[in-house]
Amino acid sequence: MRTAEIKRKTAETDIFVSLNIDGSGKSEINTGVGFLDHMLTLFSRHGRFDLEAVCRGDVDIDDHHSVEDIGICLGRAFLKAAGDLRGIKRYGSIILPMDEALILCAADISGRSYLNFDLDIPSEKIGTFDTELTEEFFQAFVRNFPITLHIKQLEGKNSHHIVEGTFKAFARTLQAALETDRKYADEIPSTKGVL
Repeated sequence: MRTAEIKRKTAETDIFVSLNIDGSGKSEINTGVGFLDHMLTLFSRHGRFDLEAVCRGDVDIDDHHSVEDIGICLGRAFLKAAGDLRGIKRYGSIILPMDEALILCAADISGRSYLNFDLDIPSEKIGTFDTELTEEFFQAFVRNFPITLHIKQLEGKNSHHIVEGTFKAFARTLQAALETDRKYADEIPSTKGVL
């Protein structure tokens, strides 16, 4: 079973993340950032990852440290849980509709950190959430789980739909890339022999 627990404490945040890649989509999320809780709950459900994420952060200042540090810890959890990546499909992609929004997401579990983030989010805030933190979350994730990740907005006018569609697309893409194939259970999916 591919599982991990990550604890990280700084002067700004105190975080615990528990992950089961091969779960059923159950979650227990309390990051102190309401909109991020919503995004991680649907990320867990749509990726069928079991996820617990708890953060005590300096949200009295703003949500930046909590959102970025959750991205760090979630990336580290995936890195630890995925192990040596033997037998994974490696690639995943989807074009996902969310009402008027249409999001393309593609990932390569490559061992190389790269983020191409191309969203045009109309509003600066969704509730109290700074929409620019969406990119910060994904940047923190790929720096700690070294993957190539492309996120592109093809359509969309509603900020909530665009960001929610992105997290759902990310979940489905990551699930597909990390899926194991019994025919290749003992193989690393690379001509280099490592990822």
